[in-house]
Amino acid sequence: MLTIITGLGLAMANGYIVEAISLGLAGTEPDNGHRMIGIGMWLGAIMWFNVWFIIWPNQKRALGIVDADADSKAASARTAMLFSRTNTLLSIPMLFAMVAAQNLYSVS
Repeated sequence: MLTIITGLGLAMANGYIVEAISLGLAGTEPDNGHRMIGIGMWLGAIMWFNVWFIIWPNQKRALGIVDADADSKAASARTAMLFSRTNTLLSIPMLFAMVAAQNLYSVS
């Protein structure tokens, strides 16, 4: 959660939060730097949502932290595993987008 808050705070402090969230389409002319950082921000937000609202509740059931029957534990373990894998796969394009915004395009 702190990562999302910090990232949005930095984007706001540097004056490009609207351009990034709108993927560079909010300004008069599209900006590839804002588009790339925005893609990274959106992927990071999707990953954050997966962790806190899908993976963690299912992981709690699978580990027995929350009472659940055996079938529910097995289904929850599978769901947590699949969404964890999804987050792993999303981390690669997210990292590329964040690095590309800084190194291939100039975000001002």
